[in-house]
Amino acid sequence: MNTISPRVLLVRGMLAGLLAGIAAFLVAYLLGESQVDAAIAIEEAGAHDHHGDAEAAPVSRALQATAGLGTGTLLYGIALGGIAALVYCYALGRIGRFGPRATALLVSGGLFVTVSLVPFFKYPANPPAVGDPETTVQRTTLYVLMLALGLLLAAAALILGRRLAPGLGNLDASVVASLAFVAAVGVAYALLPGINEVPEGFPAALVWQFRLASLAIQAAMWSTFGLAFGFLAERALVPAAAPKEAVQPAS
Repeated sequence: MNTISPRVLLVRGMLAGLLAGIAAFLVAYLLGESQVDAAIAIEEAGAHDHHGDAEAAPVSRALQATAGLGTGTLLYGIALGGIAALVYCYALGRIGRFGPRATALLVSGGLFVTVSLVPFFKYPANPPAVGDPETTVQRTTLYVLMLALGLLLAAAALILGRRLAPGLGNLDASVVASLAFVAAVGVAYALLPGINEVPEGFPAALVWQFRLASLAIQAAMWSTFGLAFGFLAERALVPAAAPKEAVQPAS
């Protein structure tokens, strides 16, 4: 492979993150916005019953669902793309004899598990009208803590797998490290407090549809990033085939 500056991969990672943000926006708009509208309708109905007419939002709902959502997902995708590219620079050649594309998919899948799935199963996303405003700081802190623990435990599992590989072989070492990661995450789940602030009478189906939509958004983002960045990284790292010399006519 070519030897290139990490800056080259960082730029390609941010470009792939931009594409991933576009994919996330499309999924969020198609799958998530209807759930948000339904939750807001329930919230506004409750506010109307208790306090009369609700105050108008400073930003229209249409603008939130289009320009606001698009800006947020694109910036989020670019930022995560840059971070993932730096992780890729470290992982390339250190996690086995995988090519640029395979490494990109492995890094993307690993980050999807640690950044999205691990926090999600402990503290899943909730639609509007779910959650006590007074516990916002606590819920945010616990979510960030679970996210950080997922990253740290994944790094520890990677180190464990590399140290066990010479004695157990790559496959068995990977299995042992994966099981250790799952067990450690389970312990973290048990020790951290749970949060259940769904109001009584709130439709359970709406909560789970919103949570599945949020998970689909993350899956679309990371899968798009893995495919796009793998393609871009391979073009930068793998030398182009030398053109064949023209056949000289016989004299």
